[in-house]
Amino acid sequence: MAQFEAYVFDGRRNAEKALHAVEDAMEDTGYGWLDDVAVITRDKHGRTKIHSTWAQDNDAEGGIGWGALTGGLIGALAGPAGALAGAAIGGATGGIIGAGIDAAVDDPALDAFAAQLVEDTSALVLVGVAPSTQAFADAFADYGANLIETELTDEELADLRNALTN
Repeated sequence: MAQFEAYVFDGRRNAEKALHAVEDAMEDTGYGWLDDVAVITRDKHGRTKIHSTWAQDNDAEGGIGWGALTGGLIGALAGPAGALAGAAIGGATGGIIGAGIDAAVDDPALDAFAAQLVEDTSALVLVGVAPSTQAFADAFADYGANLIETELTDEELADLRNALTN
C-alpha cells in the first residue's frame, strides 16, 4: 500500500511558493520526500503545467523511486484518457506523459483531486509510504490548501511501476 497526498491551493503560484517556503524552513531536516513532490499549476486560461522535482534513481525494492511513481500517476491523470485530459503539459514529467502511460487506477479521490484543479489553482502531490506522506501533510497543513488523500493498492502500484518501466 502507498498513500496519495495532494494539497490544492487557490492561485496558480501558491503551491510552488509553499513548497519553496517548506524547502527553506526544512533545509536541515533531511526530508527525502522534498525530492519526490510534483507541482501542478492551472492558469486563468485553463492551461495546465506539471513540474516534478523527482529524482530518477531507482529504489532497491520496487525498481523505481517514489518520485517517479508520483510523476507517473500524475501522468496517468493527465494522459489522453485521464481526468486532466487536454492539458498542456510541461516540466520534467513531460517524457513520462508523452510515453503514453495509462495506469489502471480508478479512485474517486483522484477524480475529486482532478476536479479541484480549476482555473487559477495549483497543487502539490506526493505518493509514498505513510511516514513520508504524513510528514508531507504535516509540513503543508498550515498553508490554507485543501488536502486530498487516498490509498493506492499494491496492484495499482504494480501496474504503475510496470507501465513506467516498459
